[in-house]
Amino acid sequence: MTGSGPVVPAGSAVRRKGTTMAGHDIGDLLGDVLGGRGGTGSGGLLVGALLKSLGGDDPLGALLAKLRAAGLGLQTRSWVGPGADQSVTGDQLRQALGADLLDRVAREVGISPAQAADDLAQTLPPAVDRLTPDGEVPKAGALEELLRRRTP
Repeated sequence: MTGSGPVVPAGSAVRRKGTTMAGHDIGDLLGDVLGGRGGTGSGGLLVGALLKSLGGDDPLGALLAKLRAAGLGLQTRSWVGPGADQSVTGDQLRQALGADLLDRVAREVGISPAQAADDLAQTLPPAVDRLTPDGEVPKAGALEELLRRRTP
């Protein structure tokens, strides 16, 4: 793909400006919450870019609704609720999120859409689990406070 951004080696984290929450980049906050700094920091950046791309007051709720509508309800319920997190594949996320959204997210962090889908498949279950500590999706606007409280 020409003109789609820099070529970044697999596994590299690229810092891009993202949605800010009280002066903090959502990708940075998610990276802190997920413990994903350094070489594996792209997980938090990817989830942050995904939530930013969905926008609105309740991007996490919108993401979960989109995944449920695509047939991933069992997986999303396991991520939010107690117990083991069900896995999801990159192919399932590619179908659920759609090419346009996945392209935007991948461009935001400087990786290919295929790599973004595969990385999100590994990152989303624990990310959603950590962002829903009480077994419920935070109310609209409460994600910022949750991230601030969970940041070491």
